[in-house]
Amino acid sequence: MAAPRISFEFFPPQTLDASFRLWETVQTLAPLKPSFVSVTYGAGGTTRKLTHDAVTTIGANFGLNVAAHLTCVEATRDETLDIARTYAEAGVTEIVALRGDAPKGTERFTAHEDGFASSVELIEALAGTGNFTLRVGAYPEAHPDAADMAANVAWLKRKIDAGASSAITQFFFEAETFFRFRDACAAAGIDAPIIPGILPVISWAGARRFAERCGTSIPQWLDDAFTAAVRDGREELLATAVATELCDDLLRGGVEDLHFYTLNRPHLTRDICFALGIVPEVSLQNVA
Repeated sequence: MAAPRISFEFFPPQTLDASFRLWETVQTLAPLKPSFVSVTYGAGGTTRKLTHDAVTTIGANFGLNVAAHLTCVEATRDETLDIARTYAEAGVTEIVALRGDAPKGTERFTAHEDGFASSVELIEALAGTGNFTLRVGAYPEAHPDAADMAANVAWLKRKIDAGASSAITQFFFEAETFFRFRDACAAAGIDAPIIPGILPVISWAGARRFAERCGTSIPQWLDDAFTAAVRDGREELLATAVATELCDDLLRGGVEDLHFYTLNRPHLTRDICFALGIVPEVSLQNVA
């Protein structure tokens, strides 16, 4: 079984300590030769400049293909497209186009009166520039705002038809969840690559809150296992084993790409990659 293509998600730092953590993360994972890395965009555009700075710095200093997240939240159409233009001018060729989360303190997304009303409108406008390869988000389980899974799949098809070339899923805990979604997408006529998103569990308490907020199912067996592992001081060991097994199941099911949500904590993601046979490339000249 061939090693998969991999990619990583980072988020922009908002403090000095977080800056050190981001650069440690990039330095640790860059030798694994990801096909691309992405940098997130804070709710309400709160990290707009930080995201831009992180994207351009990572691209310039580490030679990685960087995809910048871009959302519709709290910005006019012109402001959003201006941001896209600055990315194009900086040599960025990939964007992860998203509707975006509601700003802090609000429960639901509300479009700016002069802004893009949805991710589909954003994708159409970005595709029209001809400057970018566009990736989008996908939910293998029902999006909190979707009526059901069929609506979820139909909305993803609209995004692909609008100009996106691939999708990255929200995280999930069982391979069968992804396979059901992949089959439903294929039945709906979606032929663009769908990349599964993997969340290495840095903290089970944090992962559980995140899952509940975004509608990710939590299997009882997993909750029981992590509860026991936390009690016994084996949380990281279990996290590595669970994520590695999930990735292995996906690869055996025909998946060729894996996208890791690193949370800017690189070592668990690195160890999972090592367990999958993905190791840094070593030049023979360096060991001669």
